[in-house]
Amino acid sequence: MLLVLLILALLYTVALIKGLLIPLVLAAFIGLALNPLVAWAARHHVPRAASASLLVAMLVLASVLAIGGLMEPTLRWFHTLPAAIHSIAPHLRPMTRQLDAASRVTMSLMSPAGGREAIRHPAAAAISAWDLISAAPRIMATILTVLMLTVFFLGYGEQLLRRLIQNTPGFARQRDVVSVVRGIQAEISRYMLVTSMINFLLGLLTCGWLWLLHVPDAMLWGTVAMLANFIPYVGAVTTTVMLGLVGLINFDAMPMALLPALGFAVMTALEGNLLTPLIVGRKMRLSPIAILIWLLIWGWLWGIAGALLAVPMLTCLKLIAARVPGWRWFAIMVSH
Repeated sequence: MLLVLLILALLYTVALIKGLLIPLVLAAFIGLALNPLVAWAARHHVPRAASASLLVAMLVLASVLAIGGLMEPTLRWFHTLPAAIHSIAPHLRPMTRQLDAASRVTMSLMSPAGGREAIRHPAAAAISAWDLISAAPRIMATILTVLMLTVFFLGYGEQLLRRLIQNTPGFARQRDVVSVVRGIQAEISRYMLVTSMINFLLGLLTCGWLWLLHVPDAMLWGTVAMLANFIPYVGAVTTTVMLGLVGLINFDAMPMALLPALGFAVMTALEGNLLTPLIVGRKMRLSPIAILIWLLIWGWLWGIAGALLAVPMLTCLKLIAARVPGWRWFAIMVSH
């Protein structure tokens, strides 16, 4: 009972202070992904604070250029999507005719007036300019917080580690702390870097495939595929459905309209079942059931940010549990 109460209190606390924890966790994982580059620069006598600041500045510059290049097609799709979805109705009419008939019968049985009342559709939600302006300060504050924390983690993380070791009593325990922390740091850094490179490659291949099919805004959909692939299973399915809609909007013939989604499904199947297990290795592989449960929990607690950070957090927790006596059962349970 005490353990159940402790878990419930922990979940409540994590949900309550998510505005503080999300930037902290995100900055920690970005720092782990960039730490090998900072460590390499430190071995060549470049101060960690200087190399960390330079890397974060380059990351910000690349993000600004990418957002600037993708803003116009994103806004265009956002405004034309309702009309575009309406235009693909003729393609889907043969498949939805029976569903419409069943829906009318169901509504006629459930309606007190025998189905004669008109179905009222809710008005589409609109995002005003004032909503964007009011949300801008909070978004900018979160971005600046993540950037500052990343620089401090990269520049001064080694000092914190040395102080942790100095405050650990006994030489044997100090050696164990160094071994555990260095091992976890190296493995998580490798996992984050390799995963980011694989997702970037998938986005690049998706962009090239859509460009060969002459799909408009191929770079936008390649970026969507790259970012969504950080969410296992759910991201791939969502991107496949989106590319299916894009194909139906841009092509009249049904076989041609299915090619964007079909090509991406083949690429993501090869990536998930061949490339990622081969490069990442068995030690980093997680059980699909554990991933889905973890995604459900953190998506419920933190929304989209929780879904993006769920798998890196589970991987980190697995590596820590595998090295801590008494917690190896957890690492075994979540392993593939």
